[in-house]
Order: sequence, then structure tokens, then C-alpha cells
Amino acid sequence: MTYHTILNKSHGPFLRFVHQLAHKGARRPLLAIAVLLGAGAVLGGGTSLAVTAALRADVQQQQAETNKIRREAQREVNALAARLGELQAEANRLNALGERLTRMGQLQDGEFDFDQPVGVGGGDAVEDMPVGELVDGMDDLKRKFAASGDQLSVLESLLFNTQLAMNAVPGREPIQGKYITSSFGTRADPIKGGRQFHKGIDFEANVGDPVLAAADGVVSFSGDRSGYGHTVEVDHGNGFVTRYAHNSRLTRRVGELVRAGTEIAKAGSSGRSTGAHVHFEVWQNGAVVNPRKFLSQQSPLQVKVRG
Repeated sequence: MTYHTILNKSHGPFLRFVHQLAHKGARRPLLAIAVLLGAGAVLGGGTSLAVTAALRADVQQQQAETNKIRREAQREVNALAARLGELQAEANRLNALGERLTRMGQLQDGEFDFDQPVGVGGGDAVEDMPVGELVDGMDDLKRKFAASGDQLSVLESLLFNTQLAMNAVPGREPIQGKYITSSFGTRADPIKGGRQFHKGIDFEANVGDPVLAAADGVVSFSGDRSGYGHTVEVDHGNGFVTRYAHNSRLTRRVGELVRAGTEIAKAGSSGRSTGAHVHFEVWQNGAVVNPRKFLSQQSPLQVKVRG
């Protein structure tokens, strides 16, 4: 209801009253003037109250519409916050996967630092982004995250399979920090003299030094062999078997799983031996081969194993 409507509705009865009062005022003019002044004051006050009520109703309606708009905007913000939470979780998963790949690949420190933000820039003017465009951007980012996650998962699987294969290759020396005292191949026999074919490599050692597995595998023999003394053999799969001989004590039993670099025996001088050392042989598909083909050829993807 507008101000003019209120006035029009109020003025009709008032004009009729004034017309009647004029008729009677001809006979009693002082009474007519007094009544007219009182009626005007009452009518003016009533009109003011009606206008105030109408304005108050209009303000209340506008406030209700504002509250409605605010609630709808908050719902949109909450929905965007939920989408943002999903993207943050996916980003955390990709970061963790990237860190695992970095460790598996033994990449240089700092080359792939997933804790540091990527540098960006730009000098153009900035404009407000519509909500629809923001939602589309988040959808596109989620699709890219999903595709990247799938690709990294495949890469992780490939690296893991490669690492497993390389860990099965006897590339570690069977004792740490020692030098080779006798090489693979034909040599003079150290006990009887004459020529002898040496099937492995001898490493200098002290009695009780830990003898280490050259690769991941399963203990296939643990006991005494003629001429070799206390001997451990490990089957690494893919046709590879390693032999560690002349030990003072065996610390692994047949069937035990061993990891590259873990202890399998204690060095000694059992069997046909002139002193403490580690005799190391590598067999490939049933034939003895020179261990030098594999030593120091550890995979660049190999993670150091603590025994």
C-alpha cells in the first residue's frame, strides 16, 4: 500500500464530513471551526501510523528476501567447500604417491620436493570469477587428478616389479668393507699346489664377521658340504642361486626368507680352508658363473635394506 493510496482512502470520508459541517456551520460557526480542527488532527495522526506500518512491512519483506539470498549463497559455498575437500584429499594422495616413487627411484634430494608450492606468476588485470566457471574449473582439476593418479599408480607398479627383479639379482657383496683375496677361474691350489678351477670369489674376513645375502631369496641349503664346510645357499628365483661357504656358524635355516643385505651366517674357516674368509659363488640356470658379472650392479631403484 503506497502513501498516495492511503491518502486517497482517508480523504473521501473526510471531504464528506467537511461538506456536512459546512451546512451546519452557517448557523453555528465557532462550533464548526473547533470540530474541523480536531478532526484534522485525528486524521493526520491516523495517516502517519498507516504509512509507518506500510514501511515497516516493506522493510521486513526485504529483510526476508535478503536472508533467503544469504542462505542460498551459503549453500553454494558449502558445496564448493566439499568439492575443495575432495580435491585436497586427492592432492595429498598424489603427493604421497610421488614421494614413494621418489624414494623408489632414489632421486636426488630436492629434485622432487612435494612439500614446496610450485612457482607461478602473471601480470594481467584480475576480474571476478563467476561461480559456474569456478565449478567447471574444479571439475576439470578433479579429472586431471584422477588421470594423473592412474598414471602414477601404473608407474609405481612398474617400478616395484623392476625393483623386485633387480633385488633378485646377486649384486651385493657378501661381506662389507672387505677386499677380494682370490678371484674366479683357474688358479694355483692353496693347499696342494697345482692348477685348480676356483668356482667363486674369496673375500678377506675375520671369524664371526656377518655374512650377508647378495639378494632377496629363500634359503635352499644350510649345512655342511664336502670341502665347503658350513655352507648356506640361497635361491633367488629367475634361475639364480648363491653359495656362501667356510662359515664358522650358520644363522639361517632352510625355507627362511632373506632380504638383500641381511645376515645369513658368520664368517670362519670351516672345510677345506687355510684361514678365515668368505667363499662366494653364483649359479645361473644350473651353471656356475663369475660373480663379478653381478657385483656392484645394484639397481638404481633399489632401496637400502637394513639387516
